[in-house]
Amino acid sequence: MLKMLGGSRDSVKALTTALGKTIKAVVIDENDILRFEFEDGYNLQIADAGQDCCERRYMRTDDDLNAFVGATLLGIELVDAPNVAEDHEVQFLHVQTSDGRFTCSSHNEHNGYYGGFAIVCSEEPVVLSVRQS
Repeated sequence: MLKMLGGSRDSVKALTTALGKTIKAVVIDENDILRFEFEDGYNLQIADAGQDCCERRYMRTDDDLNAFVGATLLGIELVDAPNVAEDHEVQFLHVQTSDGRFTCSSHNEHNGYYGGFAIVCSEEPVVLSVRQS
């Protein structure tokens, strides 16, 4: 269920290590990072780490993430969504659990020059930085 995950082997390893674990807590934090804490103490962060200057990136969900506490993480899938506008791209992150699926949307509002996504997974806190061009 892993499709178009950016980053590196470390990103894939962080996600595959989390699969099959029981979710203790899951939130989208103030930095727009999807954070999982699992019953065994493992932590997983999923973020769009592709920030360039002249962009605004954020993640949101309409789903009640607390409803997935106690569920088992089964997989994730990235799906491109129709763009809101020429300078506003959206990509869905479908998270499959034993209690069903929730969806987060990653947004990239840019000046028309920048674009795309770089969704990465990490077991350590994700550090986001802005690249200046």
